[in-house]
Amino acid sequence: MTNPNFLTVKHPYHGRLDPNHPEALLFDANLQEFAQKVGYISCLETSGKLPPDIAFQEVEELWEKLKDASQSLGLESPDDHH
Repeated sequence: MTNPNFLTVKHPYHGRLDPNHPEALLFDANLQEFAQKVGYISCLETSGKLPPDIAFQEVEELWEKLKDASQSLGLESPDDHH
């Protein structure tokens, strides 16, 4: 395989781009990265190459980073706990 995007395929944003809210595009990129990494972690855990507790911890850290990114983009208030 010579395609450099083989493992890190990025899909174009399909939402409606509002010129007043470009942060939606940035959040979409963060969300794609989160989903891709969670997929890798779950595959490693399922194949026995990563213990379940470590996999959980890794996903939890990724989730916190995604929440922080959402807050820094102004998409979620610090009081939201979804």
